[in-house]
Amino acid sequence: MASDGKQRQEGTLSSLFYCCFKRSEQPEITYSYKNNPSAVPGLEPTLPMPPTQELDSMFAELVDELDLSEEHRAAMFALPAEKKWQIYCSKKMDKGATRWPAYYIDQLRAMAARKTLLALAGEEEHERHKMVEGLKTALRTQPMRFVTEFIEQDGLSCLLNFLKSMDYETTESQIHTSLIGCIKALMNNSQGRAHVLGHCESINIIAQSLATENIKTKVAVLEILGAVCLVPGGHKKVLEAMMHYQKFAAERTRFQNLMTDLDRSTGRYRDEVSLKTAIMCFINAVLSKGAGETSLEFRIHLRYEFLMLGIQPVIDKLRCHENATLDRHLDFFEMLRNEDELQLSKRFDAVHIETKSASQMFELIKKKLSHTEAYPHLLSALHHCLMMPYKQSSTTLQYWVLLDRIVQQLVLQTDKVSITEHQNLQQRFDRKERECEAKNKENQDMVAMLNKMKDKLERESNEHKQAKQQVAELSVRLHSVKLLLVQFHIQPSLICSGPDQSNNSEKNPEDDQSLVKKVKELSVIDGRRAQNCNILLSRLKLTNEEIRHAILTMDEHEDLPKDMLEQLLKFVPEKSDIELLEEHQHELERMAKADRFLYDMSRINHYHQRLQSLYFKKKFAERLSEVKPKIKALSLASKEVVQSSSLRQLLELVLAFGNYMNKGQRGNAFGFKVSSLNKIADTKSSIDKNLTLLHYMITVLEKKYPKATSFSEELQNVPEAAKINMTVLEKEIGNLRSGLKSVEAELQYQQTQSSQGPVDKFISVVGQFITVATFSFADVEESLSEAKELFEKALRHFGEDSSKQQPEEFFGIFDTFITAFSEAKQDNENMIRRKEEEEKRALLEAQLKRDREQKARKAKEEEESGEFDDLVSALLSGEVFDKGGPNMTRKKPHRPNQFDSSRERPASKLNQ
Repeated sequence: MASDGKQRQEGTLSSLFYCCFKRSEQPEITYSYKNNPSAVPGLEPTLPMPPTQELDSMFAELVDELDLSEEHRAAMFALPAEKKWQIYCSKKMDKGATRWPAYYIDQLRAMAARKTLLALAGEEEHERHKMVEGLKTALRTQPMRFVTEFIEQDGLSCLLNFLKSMDYETTESQIHTSLIGCIKALMNNSQGRAHVLGHCESINIIAQSLATENIKTKVAVLEILGAVCLVPGGHKKVLEAMMHYQKFAAERTRFQNLMTDLDRSTGRYRDEVSLKTAIMCFINAVLSKGAGETSLEFRIHLRYEFLMLGIQPVIDKLRCHENATLDRHLDFFEMLRNEDELQLSKRFDAVHIETKSASQMFELIKKKLSHTEAYPHLLSALHHCLMMPYKQSSTTLQYWVLLDRIVQQLVLQTDKVSITEHQNLQQRFDRKERECEAKNKENQDMVAMLNKMKDKLERESNEHKQAKQQVAELSVRLHSVKLLLVQFHIQPSLICSGPDQSNNSEKNPEDDQSLVKKVKELSVIDGRRAQNCNILLSRLKLTNEEIRHAILTMDEHEDLPKDMLEQLLKFVPEKSDIELLEEHQHELERMAKADRFLYDMSRINHYHQRLQSLYFKKKFAERLSEVKPKIKALSLASKEVVQSSSLRQLLELVLAFGNYMNKGQRGNAFGFKVSSLNKIADTKSSIDKNLTLLHYMITVLEKKYPKATSFSEELQNVPEAAKINMTVLEKEIGNLRSGLKSVEAELQYQQTQSSQGPVDKFISVVGQFITVATFSFADVEESLSEAKELFEKALRHFGEDSSKQQPEEFFGIFDTFITAFSEAKQDNENMIRRKEEEEKRALLEAQLKRDREQKARKAKEEEESGEFDDLVSALLSGEVFDKGGPNMTRKKPHRPNQFDSSRERPASKLNQ
């Protein structure tokens, strides 16, 4: 029923569009009401016509759905109000239209599931073909809503999957041709075309249909592929699709089957001109569009693929058909080839290059490269070619094929590699090499750390085994004691109970244990401090002995992270703590965890000084790396502002601007304060408040002094120097200096101590650290001194007081100006871009207006024709090559009766 309703609506709308556009030919009738006259729908609207304004709005929505051309839209809107309402009602009153896409999609899926046609009766096959033809008609004639819903419901994927999974019988049937027609109809719609071109596999699947023996299908596929070459971005997709087809059809080389079909001249191919015309259309589109429009190298490279397949003698043979359209495409192929070969000959100052002659080509190359730096490399290439294997084998052939491919790729690199690009590549390589070295260093450090963790884990595992063994021994001893107590009739619980608990057998044993624990623990330090210390120890997860060992060995196993060391410094045993703890040193087993930790640490000689030295050693490299970039930035920025030629030129021009604006007594200044530089951006235009003197100055500089506009490129380190506070920097250096002296003092003290245990490694580790750190720190101090001198020199250079200005203030002026200059420059570019866009828009509107006027003078096209059909028609007729290619009115090449069987033409033909 839905299909019948659809067809009835098609008949009605066809008649309506015939009335609207007054075509000379009425559209084909697709439904007959002979058997059911009562089913003919009336054209009279059943609802009252709304007001004119509301009707125009409703009618505009309908026209938008139809996706008509500008010419047809204008004709629709020019209709009388009654006719508009009649069309609107006939279109909008059909409630079943929105269900049609789902119906077709279900049918396509069912057909794809039943792949073979062998078991189908003739009538059923006819119905399937009729259904696909109905979909093709609907995609061409139904409103935009139909195409939109078809795409949204994944109709395109259904079509492509059906094409992809067809069996041989379906591939050779009319259904295949109709499916390609559906794709073509979908591409004739702007939204459908966008989805087809945007699909990742669509063009590849369409190209696969070239494997059929059905001539109509091949022609339709070639028309689509040729037209896609004319669409932006489509040429690349087509070439990729032909590479895909080469693998799909097991071709030896790309385009091989196309050349076979072009050369066929027996059986049904004897007088088959439409396929040969379509192939030549496609070949010309591939050669002359896309990259071939601008690149001579690309055209010659691609044409050689066809010449290697023997297209030239085939073209000479095709002249016998004497078909005007086919001859037009053959002429274009030869004319474009003649022009390209002539252009190539001019590069070598030759009339013609005989590409069949290896000696002539070599002489031309040798003549061109002689006495140039490239000539030794040509000789080197020839030397290596002499050493290539020459025995007839598949391996030898692959060597020469590979060499051929490499040279082809070199020719097709349109962006020539310059010295600058080579340097950029070298820099990128060096940077990557440094990154690899850093990664290797990190890897080595990680391996070392993992080895330490492994040793620590093994040590802890051994200690755990020993602890388990001790527990087992104690359990055996405890069991023996219990047996003895039982022999003497003594309860074991009395051992742990007080004298008052002997008669109270009902008391909770857990309370007894907690009471005993509280009585046993001894804590003499402050409770809050003890709690914080316990938290630290729980995070550290080390025993007191392990902490002591780490401090004595200067943490050779990296057990103490820097943040933990910083926390440990907050819990150093004080003098009062040590005195209290020593009073209870006979009760060590009863001491609380925090008390025992402080006691054990107080047993280490100069514990506080050792801990400070260890923390300083771990933080030294990090603190030094924080200081060095600041000093470097200060030095480089001081040099940059003094040595920058573009900055000097810019400041001269700023002074000239200022003197010009301040004519009179204030207009003869010899200089200005650097702080005045940023006032330029505050001077606004009286016409446009968004424009400042800086915007105008940049415009003048770009025209007259372009070098001055790039001054920021010579001040790369100024933004970083603008963050430096000299007081803070010197304080950081002072802290490093005093910390280094404290470590040296502790080292001297430890060297005077005679009792150094075997575990104590303070002297050896710190001694080595002091040697390296002193040298590194001296280098930093020297760099700071040099940086301060350069900064003072920069201040004097600009007439500033060196005793008052900090780097952040002085360089901050330049940093602010760089930012303001960059923003103003971007504002100017945006204004220019907006102006250009407005001009382009105006030109485009004018061009569109002229195009509309020109189209109005042309003959009106059929309603179902669209933009993609126009491309196909222009491609088949050859009009597209008239517009974009060489002049087609030239004298046609001579058609010889004899042709060369190779890919080359006779040399005499090139002079005609």
